[in-house]
Amino acid sequence: MPQSLKPTTNVDRAYDILQAEKVNPLHAIFAPQSVAVIGASEKAGSVGRTILWNLISSPFGGTVFPVNPKRHSVLGIKAYPSIAEIPEQIDLAVIATPAPTVPSVIAECVDAGVKGAIIISAGFKEAGAEGIALEQEILTQARRGRIRIIGPNCLGVMSPQSGLNATFASAMARSGNVGFLSQSGALCTAILDWSVRENVGFSAFVSIGSMLDVGWGDLIYYLGDDPQTKSIVIYMESIGDARSFISAAREVALTKPIIVIKAGRTAAAAKAAASHTGALAGSDAVLDAAFRRCGVLRVNSISDLFDMAEVLAKQPRPQGPRLTILTNAGGPGVLATDALIETGGELAAISPEVIESLNKILPQHWSHNNPIDILGDADPQRYTQALEIAAKDPNSDGLLVILTPQAMTDPTQTAEQLKPYAQIPGKPILASWMGGADVAEGEIMLNRQRIPTYPYPDTAARVFSYMWQSSYNLRGIYETPVLPAIDAGNGIPYRNLVENIISSARQAGRTILTEYESKQILAAYGIPIVATCVAATEDEAVRCAENLGYPVVVKLYSQTITHKTDVGGVQLNLQDADAVRRAYRTIEANVCEKVANIVNSQQLPHFLGVTVQPMVKMDGYELIIGSSLDPQFGPVLLFGTGGQLVEVFQDRAIALPPLNTTLARRMMEHTKIYKALKGVRGRQSIDMDALEQLLVAFSHLVVEQRWIKEIDINPLLATPPSPHNQGNGGLIALDARVVLHESEITEAQLPKLAIRPYPTQYVGEWTMKDGTPVTIRPIRPEDEPLMVKFHETLSEESVYFRYFHMMKLSHRITHERLTRICFIDYDREMALVVEHQDAQTGTRQILAVGRLSKLHGTNAAEFAMLVSDRYQCQGIGTELVKRLLQVGRDEQITHIRADILADNYGMQRVCEKLGFHVEATSDTTVMKAEITL
Repeated sequence: MPQSLKPTTNVDRAYDILQAEKVNPLHAIFAPQSVAVIGASEKAGSVGRTILWNLISSPFGGTVFPVNPKRHSVLGIKAYPSIAEIPEQIDLAVIATPAPTVPSVIAECVDAGVKGAIIISAGFKEAGAEGIALEQEILTQARRGRIRIIGPNCLGVMSPQSGLNATFASAMARSGNVGFLSQSGALCTAILDWSVRENVGFSAFVSIGSMLDVGWGDLIYYLGDDPQTKSIVIYMESIGDARSFISAAREVALTKPIIVIKAGRTAAAAKAAASHTGALAGSDAVLDAAFRRCGVLRVNSISDLFDMAEVLAKQPRPQGPRLTILTNAGGPGVLATDALIETGGELAAISPEVIESLNKILPQHWSHNNPIDILGDADPQRYTQALEIAAKDPNSDGLLVILTPQAMTDPTQTAEQLKPYAQIPGKPILASWMGGADVAEGEIMLNRQRIPTYPYPDTAARVFSYMWQSSYNLRGIYETPVLPAIDAGNGIPYRNLVENIISSARQAGRTILTEYESKQILAAYGIPIVATCVAATEDEAVRCAENLGYPVVVKLYSQTITHKTDVGGVQLNLQDADAVRRAYRTIEANVCEKVANIVNSQQLPHFLGVTVQPMVKMDGYELIIGSSLDPQFGPVLLFGTGGQLVEVFQDRAIALPPLNTTLARRMMEHTKIYKALKGVRGRQSIDMDALEQLLVAFSHLVVEQRWIKEIDINPLLATPPSPHNQGNGGLIALDARVVLHESEITEAQLPKLAIRPYPTQYVGEWTMKDGTPVTIRPIRPEDEPLMVKFHETLSEESVYFRYFHMMKLSHRITHERLTRICFIDYDREMALVVEHQDAQTGTRQILAVGRLSKLHGTNAAEFAMLVSDRYQCQGIGTELVKRLLQVGRDEQITHIRADILADNYGMQRVCEKLGFHVEATSDTTVMKAEITL
């Protein structure tokens, strides 16, 4: 053990890579040392003049160079005819020239080595085809170098902490801790005016424009790394690169609140937003699902946007939706209650013990319920005594204190008395001091103590509901799921069967699979289906029915008709052979009558016979599970109330694939049918765990079978145990429908998933030096329990070599920490585990972990590795690094590095053997290993 082995810091190098080595390319835009204003002008009121004036009148520690080929100076500063003529290296170019000139300007910037550009000019994709062509020219030029571009059609960028004002706004934003990103330049100016009045400060103030290059993901990553930014608020009209946004937001939202107001909820507003940005708006419901998936909070008003940024910075998130309201007046308490319930919160139920305690200190006629009305003559002491009791109630997740100025009220002294309760562990406290000037001093006092105040109680209640929504969204990221019944990493048993069915249909020119084919696909993924027999004649139909047993259902068998009920293609509850024959003839006649004149492109017959199925007793709930395409997010999943009236009830939830069991449960919770599924009116709950697993299996199907354009199971019958079924409930797919992509679509054109699925291509078998077989595979959220066991096997030396300091086991295995390690975004990083399964007991064990993490905004990555002590010297380290290098090549990483303690000779030898260049650093205790791929 080296003598230097001692605790030095609490920083975990799994996430804190040396700052000096990871300069984000956007740093040139937010903290430039030199700025060129291309299009600088003397003309009063012009954009070029305003930008130049803002830059020179708000010192940011850098030099400003006007560029104007027609003038020798602008605003008294020497001007240059082009950026190439400027004698110094330029970090940032702010471009305010007509749109047709911008491609050539960007070309000059690339030639001059400029690192960042802000294109203020309008007239690009929002103007139509000509503008789109100009954008492509700009991108072509930009890709010749490493320049990053914000805009076009934007207000610009402010960095109030440094003083940079590269905008044509009329004022500079106040310095603060909120990062503000907006797709609307006009809204930026309105927010700027409002923020000055409300004393709201910003760490960054960005008009993002139409996101030709730099998008939401880039900026979220940048502000996530910025120590001055405590929260990020966004005005969004279109999401752009959905995968980039989700990846960045999910990482950053764990440590900094991200609050979004998304314009375009209604069809008319979406159309207006599309014409404004020239981008697709996408489905609003799908966007909500995406926000939930990555921990982003969506609000509906600008005031809510900044209210939430403030409250999430001052108070802890609630652990549940239950709010206790303490008030000295009944009316405001009722208003707060209405707002709370309408926005998804709940009133906390006051326990008998709390009521008994309150009885001892409150007047006889207090409300004896929640809201806790302590009456109009409440003095500061009564407030604090009641608050202390309510704060200890385990049935409450948060507190709202309402004060209205009455004869006996002392707003200032009451606020003073609340100071000790400003930070209640695990519970937020909010205040509504009503009364304007009469309560102003008390409001100031509360805000200084980090207790947010609101002039109206309904606003405070709505803020609490948003806080709970934020907690709920993040909990979906934090909760550890259960290993699915079908393991995507180990493969689907009948995947080849599915691929053959789809391939045969495509070769035949079909886009619609038959019900029988659709059910075979479901069965391959472990989804229970009703027995189905295909019959091409009446006699075959009768034989099928007799084999299955009466009563039966007879349905149309067709390769062209997908909605069988619409054409009279379903006959139910058939009791004998004669009924089956009549049903066969009826369906054939219905199809001939209703679709005879409809010609399909493949000229296939509409009637190919029937399918016969047992008549399942509908003593349960009809559900629908499906998937369709969203123009921005690709395949999306749907779950809800099914049956023939699915369009009428509109009870559905949407989620993005892939799912795990936690996310599947979250999806169910967003439907009304969920309460019934858990048991209602004497009925038992259905098997919720089985339904979770079925949803996970269905999401695997959608993720893997990319040629499927649409798929739904309707109905999926969910039956609770009951005396009628001898206590045997269950799940069974009664009908299924699959639509494939058109034949002209190529594999490269297939829609991509918004969230990268489990990378099965990195799953492989390997044998250790001692002959032990192991599986090397990407980590997954379900591995958290195995990771706890893994950390229990590590020596102090192994921990020290990995983290550069001692870290207690209790800290290494905290749920919050392991969540971030196991529940990763495979677009952002890749962690491979070495797993061994005992052949006798089936017990699984993780022997080692290797991680490759991309550095934000670059094509570089850092790797780290940890091997259990008892399995060291078995070749595991070398094999893991080999595989991480291959991952880097596959992911277009150009440069990989690692920091290694000087005492860690084993890791240094592994790196040297695999082609890394290992050298000393300025820190004598640390070596640096680097390789170019």
